[in-house]
Amino acid sequence: MNRSGLIFRSDYFGDAAAWQAVADLLEETFGIDVTGLDRLGGPDPTCTAFAWFDDAGACIANISAFALPLVIDGVVVQAAGLQSGAVRPSHRGRGLYRDVMRAALDHCDAKGFAAVLLLTEAPDLYTRHGFRTLPQHGFSGPAPEGGRARSVRRLHIENDDDVTLLRRLLDARSPVSNRFAPLRQREMFLFNALLAPDVKLDLLEEDDAVVAWRSGEDGCLELLDIVATSIPSLADILASLEISTTRVIVRFAPDRLAWEGTALPDAGDMKLMLRGAESLLPAGPFALPSMAEF
Repeated sequence: MNRSGLIFRSDYFGDAAAWQAVADLLEETFGIDVTGLDRLGGPDPTCTAFAWFDDAGACIANISAFALPLVIDGVVVQAAGLQSGAVRPSHRGRGLYRDVMRAALDHCDAKGFAAVLLLTEAPDLYTRHGFRTLPQHGFSGPAPEGGRARSVRRLHIENDDDVTLLRRLLDARSPVSNRFAPLRQREMFLFNALLAPDVKLDLLEEDDAVVAWRSGEDGCLELLDIVATSIPSLADILASLEISTTRVIVRFAPDRLAWEGTALPDAGDMKLMLRGAESLLPAGPFALPSMAEF
Protein backbone atom coordinates (compact mmCIF):
# COMPACT_ATOMS: atom_id res chain seq x y z
CA MET A 1 0.00 0.00 0.00
CA ASN A 2 1.19 3.49 -0.80
CA ARG A 3 -0.03 6.66 0.88
CA SER A 4 1.94 9.88 0.45
CA GLY A 5 3.73 10.87 3.64
CA LEU A 6 2.59 7.74 5.51
CA ILE A 7 4.26 4.44 6.36
CA PHE A 8 2.34 1.16 6.68
CA ARG A 9 3.59 -1.12 9.45
CA SER A 10 2.66 -4.46 10.94
CA ASP A 11 3.89 -6.34 14.02
CA TYR A 12 5.23 -3.22 15.73
CA PHE A 13 4.99 -4.62 19.28
CA GLY A 14 8.75 -5.08 19.53
CA ASP A 15 9.29 -1.37 18.80
CA ALA A 16 8.80 0.59 22.02
CA ALA A 17 8.35 3.92 20.23
CA ALA A 18 5.75 2.53 17.82
CA TRP A 19 3.88 0.77 20.66
CA GLN A 20 3.78 4.08 22.57
CA ALA A 21 2.51 5.86 19.44
CA VAL A 22 -0.34 3.37 19.13
CA ALA A 23 -1.06 3.73 22.86
CA ASP A 24 -1.25 7.51 22.39
CA LEU A 25 -3.77 7.11 19.55
CA LEU A 26 -5.96 4.78 21.61
CA GLU A 27 -5.85 7.00 24.69
CA GLU A 28 -6.79 10.06 22.63
CA THR A 29 -9.60 8.13 20.91
CA PHE A 30 -11.03 6.05 23.75
CA GLY A 31 -9.50 7.50 26.92
CA ILE A 32 -7.85 4.15 27.75
CA ASP A 33 -4.17 3.74 28.60
CA VAL A 34 -3.23 0.37 27.11
CA THR A 35 0.33 0.59 28.46
CA GLY A 36 -1.14 -0.86 31.65
CA LEU A 37 -0.78 -4.19 29.84
CA ASP A 38 2.99 -3.96 30.22
CA ARG A 39 2.87 -4.68 33.97
CA LEU A 40 0.40 -7.53 33.41
CA GLY A 41 2.62 -9.44 30.98
CA GLY A 42 2.29 -7.40 27.81
CA PRO A 43 -0.08 -7.55 24.82
CA ASP A 44 -1.52 -10.82 23.55
CA PRO A 45 1.38 -12.71 21.91
CA THR A 46 -0.93 -13.86 19.10
CA CYS A 47 -1.68 -10.24 18.18
CA THR A 48 -0.76 -8.92 14.73
CA ALA A 49 -1.15 -5.19 14.19
CA PHE A 50 -1.82 -3.15 11.06
CA ALA A 51 -1.21 0.57 11.16
CA TRP A 52 -0.38 3.74 9.27
CA PHE A 53 2.30 6.00 10.81
CA ASP A 54 3.37 9.47 9.68
CA ASP A 55 6.96 10.60 9.14
CA ALA A 56 7.16 11.88 12.72
CA GLY A 57 6.28 8.42 14.10
CA ALA A 58 2.71 9.23 15.15
CA CYS A 59 0.19 6.43 14.62
CA ILE A 60 -2.57 7.66 12.31
CA ALA A 61 -4.75 4.54 11.92
CA ASN A 62 -4.61 1.13 13.56
CA ILE A 63 -6.34 -2.19 14.07
CA SER A 64 -5.05 -5.42 15.62
CA ALA A 65 -6.03 -9.05 15.05
CA PHE A 66 -5.54 -11.78 17.64
CA ALA A 67 -6.42 -15.45 18.06
CA LEU A 68 -9.73 -15.92 19.91
CA PRO A 69 -10.54 -19.65 20.01
CA LEU A 70 -14.13 -20.17 21.11
CA VAL A 71 -16.42 -22.92 22.29
CA ILE A 72 -19.78 -22.60 20.53
CA ASP A 73 -22.40 -25.19 21.43
CA GLY A 74 -19.67 -27.52 22.62
CA VAL A 75 -17.57 -27.25 19.45
CA VAL A 76 -14.17 -25.54 19.34
CA VAL A 77 -14.09 -22.81 16.69
CA GLN A 78 -10.79 -21.26 15.63
CA ALA A 79 -11.77 -17.60 15.58
CA ALA A 80 -9.98 -14.27 15.60
CA GLY A 81 -10.81 -10.99 17.27
CA LEU A 82 -10.23 -7.45 16.04
CA GLN A 83 -9.49 -4.70 18.54
CA SER A 84 -7.81 -1.30 18.96
CA GLY A 85 -9.42 0.06 15.79
CA ALA A 86 -8.97 3.82 15.53
CA VAL A 87 -8.08 6.62 13.11
CA ARG A 88 -7.14 10.19 13.93
CA PRO A 89 -9.94 12.71 13.20
CA SER A 90 -7.53 14.79 11.11
CA HIS A 91 -7.09 11.89 8.68
CA ARG A 92 -10.62 10.50 8.48
CA GLY A 93 -12.32 10.20 5.11
CA ARG A 94 -9.13 9.16 3.31
CA GLY A 95 -9.66 5.40 3.37
CA LEU A 96 -6.90 4.74 5.92
CA TYR A 97 -9.11 2.76 8.27
CA ARG A 98 -10.42 0.79 5.30
CA ASP A 99 -6.80 -0.05 4.44
CA VAL A 100 -5.96 -1.46 7.86
CA MET A 101 -9.29 -3.30 8.09
CA ARG A 102 -8.71 -5.00 4.75
CA ALA A 103 -5.17 -5.93 5.79
CA ALA A 104 -6.44 -7.42 9.05
CA LEU A 105 -9.20 -9.41 7.33
CA ASP A 106 -6.80 -10.65 4.66
CA HIS A 107 -4.50 -11.80 7.47
CA CYS A 108 -7.37 -13.62 9.21
CA ASP A 109 -8.41 -15.30 5.96
CA ALA A 110 -4.82 -16.37 5.25
CA LYS A 111 -4.57 -17.86 8.74
CA GLY A 112 -7.71 -19.90 8.10
CA PHE A 113 -9.85 -18.52 10.94
CA ALA A 114 -13.44 -19.73 10.68
CA ALA A 115 -14.81 -16.53 12.18
CA VAL A 116 -13.75 -13.00 13.06
CA LEU A 117 -15.37 -11.06 15.91
CA LEU A 118 -15.28 -7.47 17.09
CA LEU A 119 -17.03 -5.17 19.53
CA THR A 120 -18.20 -1.74 18.39
CA GLU A 121 -20.61 1.09 19.03
CA ALA A 122 -20.77 1.74 15.25
CA PRO A 123 -21.98 -1.53 13.69
CA ASP A 124 -22.89 0.10 10.36
CA LEU A 125 -19.18 0.70 9.78
CA TYR A 126 -18.51 -3.04 9.64
CA THR A 127 -21.48 -4.53 7.79
CA ARG A 128 -19.74 -3.63 4.50
CA HIS A 129 -16.94 -5.97 5.54
CA GLY A 130 -19.29 -8.93 6.04
CA PHE A 131 -19.98 -8.58 9.77
CA ARG A 132 -23.39 -9.15 11.36
CA THR A 133 -24.54 -8.12 14.83
CA LEU A 134 -25.03 -10.93 17.34
CA PRO A 135 -27.75 -10.34 19.96
CA GLN A 136 -26.35 -10.80 23.45
CA HIS A 137 -28.25 -11.53 26.66
CA GLY A 138 -27.85 -11.27 30.38
CA PHE A 139 -29.43 -13.91 32.60
CA SER A 140 -31.45 -12.87 35.64
CA GLY A 141 -33.04 -15.01 38.32
CA PRO A 142 -33.40 -15.73 42.02
CA ALA A 143 -30.28 -16.46 44.02
CA PRO A 144 -29.99 -20.22 44.68
CA GLU A 145 -29.59 -21.49 48.21
CA GLY A 146 -28.05 -24.56 49.83
CA GLY A 147 -24.56 -24.29 48.43
CA ARG A 148 -21.40 -25.49 50.15
CA ALA A 149 -19.11 -22.68 51.30
CA ARG A 150 -15.39 -22.67 50.54
CA SER A 151 -12.68 -20.47 52.01
CA VAL A 152 -12.22 -17.29 49.98
CA ARG A 153 -9.32 -14.90 49.47
CA ARG A 154 -9.65 -11.54 47.72
CA LEU A 155 -7.16 -11.01 44.88
CA HIS A 156 -5.88 -7.59 43.83
CA ILE A 157 -4.79 -6.71 40.32
CA GLU A 158 -2.23 -4.27 41.80
CA ASN A 159 -0.47 -7.17 43.56
CA ASP A 160 2.21 -8.83 41.42
CA ASP A 161 1.87 -12.19 43.19
CA ASP A 162 -1.87 -12.17 42.59
CA VAL A 163 -1.31 -11.34 38.92
CA THR A 164 1.10 -14.29 38.65
CA LEU A 165 -1.54 -16.56 40.18
CA LEU A 166 -4.23 -15.20 37.86
CA ARG A 167 -2.03 -15.78 34.81
CA ARG A 168 -1.48 -19.41 35.82
CA LEU A 169 -5.18 -20.04 36.39
CA LEU A 170 -6.19 -18.26 33.20
CA ASP A 171 -3.80 -20.40 31.15
CA ALA A 172 -5.36 -23.60 32.55
CA ARG A 173 -9.00 -22.50 32.62
CA SER A 174 -11.99 -24.35 31.25
CA PRO A 175 -14.55 -22.37 29.20
CA VAL A 176 -17.09 -20.79 31.52
CA SER A 177 -19.91 -21.84 29.16
CA ASN A 178 -20.28 -24.61 26.60
CA ARG A 179 -22.77 -22.48 24.66
CA PHE A 180 -20.42 -19.59 23.94
CA ALA A 181 -17.11 -18.71 25.62
CA PRO A 182 -13.45 -18.08 24.83
CA LEU A 183 -10.97 -20.89 25.43
CA ARG A 184 -8.39 -18.28 26.42
CA GLN A 185 -8.28 -14.47 26.73
CA ARG A 186 -5.78 -14.06 29.53
CA GLU A 187 -4.63 -10.58 28.57
CA MET A 188 -8.09 -9.05 28.33
CA PHE A 189 -9.27 -10.59 31.60
CA LEU A 190 -6.34 -8.97 33.40
CA PHE A 191 -6.70 -5.67 31.56
CA ASN A 192 -10.45 -5.50 32.18
CA ALA A 193 -9.78 -6.11 35.88
CA LEU A 194 -7.35 -3.19 35.83
CA LEU A 195 -9.86 -0.91 34.08
CA ALA A 196 -12.77 -1.73 36.42
CA PRO A 197 -11.89 -1.15 40.08
CA ASP A 198 -15.45 -2.06 41.12
CA VAL A 199 -14.91 -5.64 39.91
CA LYS A 200 -14.00 -8.02 42.72
CA LEU A 201 -11.80 -11.06 42.14
CA ASP A 202 -12.35 -13.73 44.78
CA LEU A 203 -10.38 -16.96 44.89
CA LEU A 204 -12.27 -20.05 46.07
CA GLU A 205 -9.15 -21.70 47.41
CA GLU A 206 -10.38 -25.29 47.52
CA ASP A 207 -11.36 -25.15 43.83
CA ASP A 208 -8.60 -22.89 42.51
CA ALA A 209 -11.49 -20.90 41.05
CA VAL A 210 -11.53 -17.12 40.62
CA VAL A 211 -14.94 -15.48 40.62
CA ALA A 212 -15.19 -12.05 38.97
CA TRP A 213 -18.24 -10.18 40.23
CA ARG A 214 -19.60 -6.83 41.30
CA SER A 215 -22.57 -5.43 43.13
CA GLY A 216 -25.38 -4.57 40.75
CA GLU A 217 -28.43 -2.40 41.03
CA ASP A 218 -30.89 -3.00 43.87
CA GLY A 219 -28.34 -5.09 45.76
CA CYS A 220 -28.17 -7.92 43.22
CA LEU A 221 -24.94 -9.78 42.49
CA GLU A 222 -23.60 -9.45 38.95
CA LEU A 223 -21.47 -12.46 37.96
CA LEU A 224 -19.01 -11.53 35.20
CA ASP A 225 -16.75 -14.56 34.73
CA ILE A 226 -15.29 -17.62 36.45
CA VAL A 227 -11.72 -18.82 35.96
CA ALA A 228 -11.38 -22.49 36.88
CA THR A 229 -10.70 -25.93 35.47
CA SER A 230 -13.98 -27.09 37.03
CA ILE A 231 -16.76 -24.51 37.22
CA PRO A 232 -18.42 -24.39 40.68
CA SER A 233 -22.19 -24.13 40.93
CA LEU A 234 -23.78 -20.75 41.45
CA ALA A 235 -25.14 -21.95 44.81
CA ASP A 236 -21.62 -22.84 45.98
CA ILE A 237 -20.29 -19.49 44.77
CA LEU A 238 -22.90 -17.51 46.69
CA ALA A 239 -22.40 -19.59 49.83
CA SER A 240 -18.65 -19.00 49.64
CA LEU A 241 -18.91 -15.25 49.04
CA GLU A 242 -21.36 -14.94 51.96
CA ILE A 243 -23.41 -12.36 50.11
CA SER A 244 -27.00 -11.74 51.09
CA THR A 245 -28.89 -11.20 47.85
CA THR A 246 -32.16 -12.37 46.39
CA ARG A 247 -31.33 -11.86 42.72
CA VAL A 248 -28.39 -12.66 40.45
CA ILE A 249 -27.47 -11.42 36.99
CA VAL A 250 -25.03 -13.58 35.01
CA ARG A 251 -23.16 -12.00 32.11
CA PHE A 252 -22.60 -15.25 30.19
CA ALA A 253 -24.69 -18.31 29.35
CA PRO A 254 -25.14 -20.10 32.71
CA ASP A 255 -25.26 -23.67 31.37
CA ARG A 256 -22.41 -24.78 33.67
CA LEU A 257 -23.70 -23.17 36.88
CA ALA A 258 -26.44 -25.68 37.83
CA TRP A 259 -28.85 -22.73 37.64
CA GLU A 260 -31.17 -21.23 35.08
CA GLY A 261 -32.04 -17.57 34.67
CA THR A 262 -34.34 -15.64 32.38
CA ALA A 263 -32.52 -14.42 29.26
CA LEU A 264 -32.83 -10.63 28.92
CA PRO A 265 -31.66 -8.84 25.75
CA ASP A 266 -28.62 -6.65 26.27
CA ALA A 267 -29.65 -3.04 25.67
CA GLY A 268 -26.10 -1.60 25.76
CA ASP A 269 -24.54 0.43 22.98
CA MET A 270 -21.60 -1.94 22.50
CA LYS A 271 -22.43 -4.58 19.89
CA LEU A 272 -20.74 -7.92 19.28
CA MET A 273 -20.30 -8.62 15.56
CA LEU A 274 -19.26 -11.74 13.67
CA ARG A 275 -17.90 -12.37 10.20
CA GLY A 276 -18.41 -16.05 9.41
CA ALA A 277 -20.93 -18.73 8.54
CA GLU A 278 -24.40 -18.38 10.05
CA SER A 279 -24.13 -22.00 11.20
CA LEU A 280 -21.60 -20.81 13.82
CA LEU A 281 -24.26 -18.92 15.77
CA PRO A 282 -25.18 -20.51 19.13
CA ALA A 283 -28.55 -22.23 19.28
CA GLY A 284 -29.57 -20.45 22.48
CA PRO A 285 -29.13 -17.01 24.06
CA PHE A 286 -25.59 -16.14 25.12
CA ALA A 287 -23.15 -13.35 25.84
CA LEU A 288 -19.43 -12.83 25.62
CA PRO A 289 -18.32 -12.88 29.28
CA SER A 290 -17.70 -9.35 30.54
CA MET A 291 -14.08 -10.08 31.47
CA ALA A 292 -13.38 -11.26 27.90
CA GLU A 293 -14.56 -8.03 26.28
CA PHE A 294 -11.97 -6.56 23.94
